[in-house]
Amino acid sequence: MTEQVAAAYVVEPLDGLILSIVVLFLGIFMTRRIPVLARFHIPPAVSGGLVCSIVVAVIYYWGDLQVTFDMRIRDVLLLVFFSTIGLNARFKLLVAGGKALVVLVVLAGIFLVVQNATGVALALAFDAHPGYGLFAGSVSLAGGHGTAIAWGEAAEKAGLESAAVIGIAFATFGLIAGGLIGGPIAGRLIDKHRLEPDNANAAPVSSEPEAEQTAGLPPMTDVLGTILLIAICVELGAAVNRFVFAQGVLVPGFLTALLVGIVLANTSDMLKIRINPVALGRAGELSLYVFLSMSMMSMQLWVLMGAFSKILLVMFVQCFVITIFAVYVVFRLMGRDYDAAVIAAGFTGMGLGATPVAIANMSAITSAYGPSPKALLVVPLVGAFFIDIMNALIIKFFIDKLPGLTM
Repeated sequence: MTEQVAAAYVVEPLDGLILSIVVLFLGIFMTRRIPVLARFHIPPAVSGGLVCSIVVAVIYYWGDLQVTFDMRIRDVLLLVFFSTIGLNARFKLLVAGGKALVVLVVLAGIFLVVQNATGVALALAFDAHPGYGLFAGSVSLAGGHGTAIAWGEAAEKAGLESAAVIGIAFATFGLIAGGLIGGPIAGRLIDKHRLEPDNANAAPVSSEPEAEQTAGLPPMTDVLGTILLIAICVELGAAVNRFVFAQGVLVPGFLTALLVGIVLANTSDMLKIRINPVALGRAGELSLYVFLSMSMMSMQLWVLMGAFSKILLVMFVQCFVITIFAVYVVFRLMGRDYDAAVIAAGFTGMGLGATPVAIANMSAITSAYGPSPKALLVVPLVGAFFIDIMNALIIKFFIDKLPGLTM
């Protein structure tokens, strides 16, 4: 494909925020008017964002203009989202769901090995260097764009040409696929096995009486307190991140924000300080969907076109693999109940896209069928705490075992 030189236009942060909300409304409108989107529980941010990214690609090809987005607000929204996850996490709930958490961590580790083995096998089938198979595996899919870029730079220095671009391409397709197949998988499981939420565990994570949580809007003081706590999580998380980085330890910013949130949540419980669950839930939901909308609409689809057919074939195989794993392994070992089906949707989003995609998948399912506090607790914890660490170790294991790799 002939390289195209286009003029560049950068969408400023506030303009990007406005557009992301418009895109989210578009996705909601599409879900209401296109039955297949609602039937397969496609998150509105995914459908609307994909339309926007297609329009941006059309402008690139026919308008000779490359539109890019300043993502600073999106990055802050990611910190806000994980802060709300931390503020919702209680040690007593972690203990109660400890077994499920351990099982899901083990399954996630096993799947990362399977995903990389599949990617390497496909690379060898295409007569390509096996190192590219890692970018068709957990480097880009479970790892996402950040991991793909980081490992891509190291791989290029080791001699794998265009590894970073290939990694970004797979990460982008993974983001789309993770948001498209998670809902249908869970919906099929729920309908086939006639599963229903456990009413005894249907209360939100906070343990407040249900009537109190749903009765009208939260008081202004509770809203202000929630905003204050989230701001503290983001700021203290950044401070902790800077401190550990100075010690030579690289930790994702969202992880430190989540840890601060967990500490604040459990400290507030000990001090009998109430965190309004409705205000906190709305803040988390809003930040998640706007973050995902901005991520989807900013995808540079033209980067993917050069190797579209091979990437599509690889993604089809990886989607098949994770579908089989989610249905026949995750769903069964997590209990074959409603929570297990919702976890399967989240696992699919986490394994192909990122933790926010996993949450979006589960939110779409719980909006249609009912709440699943267990799923909304264990999946984000696996995505935030464990999967990145396991992924790094497993990638390094494959690098050491594959011939000709010195990354």
